[in-house]
Amino acid sequence: MSKVSIRFFGDRPVRAIWNDESSRWFFSVIDIIGVLNCQDDYEKNRNYWKYLKSKLKRNGSQLGSHTTQLKILAPDGKQRSSDVLDDKDVLELATQFPNQRSSRFIQWFIHGEDTVDGKSKAKAYSLFGSSMIDSIEVGTVKGLQQIHSFIFGGLFDFAGQIRTKNISKGNFMFAPAKYLDNALKTIEKMPEQTFEQIIDKYVEMNVAHPFMEGNGRAARIWLDLILKRNLRFCVDWSLINKADYLDAMKLSPDDSSKIRNLIKNAMTDKIDDRQVYMKGIDYSYYYESDDDSLQQ
Repeated sequence: MSKVSIRFFGDRPVRAIWNDESSRWFFSVIDIIGVLNCQDDYEKNRNYWKYLKSKLKRNGSQLGSHTTQLKILAPDGKQRSSDVLDDKDVLELATQFPNQRSSRFIQWFIHGEDTVDGKSKAKAYSLFGSSMIDSIEVGTVKGLQQIHSFIFGGLFDFAGQIRTKNISKGNFMFAPAKYLDNALKTIEKMPEQTFEQIIDKYVEMNVAHPFMEGNGRAARIWLDLILKRNLRFCVDWSLINKADYLDAMKLSPDDSSKIRNLIKNAMTDKIDDRQVYMKGIDYSYYYESDDDSLQQ
């Protein structure tokens, strides 16, 4: 099965697919057109690409002829052949849009993989099908530490280490450091036989926030492993809207019904599907992104 990925420029997705023959990523031209034109309408983006492709050919540019077609998941949920470009030609395409948004896109595209998020995301991808994932303790604090250490090792000097300082987000203070060890022992003992119990455990782990950074990304993998082992289901995170997820998590310490319903409606039995896993990582990292400048 081909490796697929979704990169987010602000709130707009750029789909990518790995080609084994050339050993490189190819990116959806339609998605890039949408980003550069700030346009969400799929048909308008497709029509614009037809116009631009013809214009490039008339002007003698090789870019239009460099596109290849690979099957990629379309908005209607079906695998359809679509024009794609490799990374070099994506940058060439972006130069056809001489505006500030194009400049930001080029910087994002060039340097995105070199950030902590880019590097840790690549590590998170590699967990699928690896021997490492089979050695992770499911549902324990140690298991969460193993996940955090794997995806952030070499990137954070505190990877896998329980924090010793207090942290907060907005007006919410996570579990005080001096009570954290006891809180984590209590959470670890929480039952996980039913869906409701598992979500309650996940919510409490989020309130604990045991690491200085990277809690959400590690905890969502941790949650999926619990669901897979105990219920033979996992979460298709691509079905959960970012704003809805963040709002639900803010409410969850007092009322977990919203996050429970969001996750319940996104459950799938495709626990061994690489595409579901990869999309899950993509959306998990998307939830944590907060670069508002990309929205302009």
